[in-house]
Amino acid sequence: MDLLEHQGKEFFASFGLPTSPGEVAFSPTEAVAAADRIGYPVVVKAQVHVGGRGKAGGIKLGADAGEVRRHAEAILGLDIRGHVVRRLWIEKAADIAEEYYAGFTLDRSARKHLGMLSARGGVDIEEVAATAPEAIARIHIDPTEGLTAGACRRWVADAKLNPAVGEQAVELLSLLYRAYVEGDADLVEVNPLIVTGEGRLHVLDAKVTLDGNATFRHPGYAAYDETVERDEREQEAHARGLQYVGLDGTVGVIANGAGLAMATVDIVDEAGGVPANFLDIGGGANADVMSAALEVVDGDPAVRSIFINIFGGITKGEEVARGIIEALGRVDIASPIILRLDGTNAAEGTEMLRPHLSEVLRLAPNMVEAARMAVTAAASAVTDDSVAAAASPAEPACCEEPACCEEPAP
Repeated sequence: MDLLEHQGKEFFASFGLPTSPGEVAFSPTEAVAAADRIGYPVVVKAQVHVGGRGKAGGIKLGADAGEVRRHAEAILGLDIRGHVVRRLWIEKAADIAEEYYAGFTLDRSARKHLGMLSARGGVDIEEVAATAPEAIARIHIDPTEGLTAGACRRWVADAKLNPAVGEQAVELLSLLYRAYVEGDADLVEVNPLIVTGEGRLHVLDAKVTLDGNATFRHPGYAAYDETVERDEREQEAHARGLQYVGLDGTVGVIANGAGLAMATVDIVDEAGGVPANFLDIGGGANADVMSAALEVVDGDPAVRSIFINIFGGITKGEEVARGIIEALGRVDIASPIILRLDGTNAAEGTEMLRPHLSEVLRLAPNMVEAARMAVTAAASAVTDDSVAAAASPAEPACCEEPACCEEPAP
């Protein structure tokens, strides 16, 4: 769950990190009123779930009410990489002496948390990583030990920050790590982390991605979730409690487990198809969950086939089969379903499903073959749609010319 900048700063401030005072505004009038209360100069900042706001003209300095109004009028409604600006963050302008970068995320391959720190902040950190990787100091943190003060001091020294803020950096990074861990975040980034003219470290921007699976531990996260932008398909899936991301293809994807769902999306692509979505039904596959998943995926008008990829673990194969059979009894599916069932008690589940196999439900022997069958079915359906459309010419445009609408002479 990605947070808007102002939400990220609220999140950071709750852990004691220094942020600038500011207010949210939804109109130029609200922006000016907020700036009057905060005190000039202020920064008018677009609030969207995407980077590159400054380059797109979404961040402007306002020295007085007239400038703030003009900037607010220009930024509200601005399309930044497909995200339309509907709210602003009006923030007290900061005195910037130096700009750094700091962030924490999970390095799954190392099975540890990864901290990244650079004295070259304020720019695209991905570009720094590509062109000057030595400019980013990295630290792996054992989650059972946490970030110790000694390790943090060595990390700060490696990053070659201004020695005058060394101890401040150790304190701030410890707070940032605490926010990352205790806040159940997948990612926290501060870019830029600035040194003010008075020599104080200060959080000038905030990028935070929270673990949506941990929201039950944080009742306040519901307010963040309400601002997440979702298309119609994603909104329906979210309302049903499904982990779903809409894509642009014709092969619907249902899998149990995020890793398997990602692998399914990849293998559909390798088979020459285009996935229509990512949908993870989680560890269980009962009839209610499977029915909801099938309704969401089949409800996408672009979907021409559905690839259900199940690997039974704790959930047994016969439970999965029972869920699919019950779901097919509840839901009228328009697209053919290709099922791959493997793992615990897959043989028992397969035997249960065998009497229900048809043109609507087909069983594949393995994941690769299932992907191929799903892609072929989707391609055939698209071709059939094209042939049907060609066989049914559209009605002639009428009636720009009065004679067009006249009844033919007997």
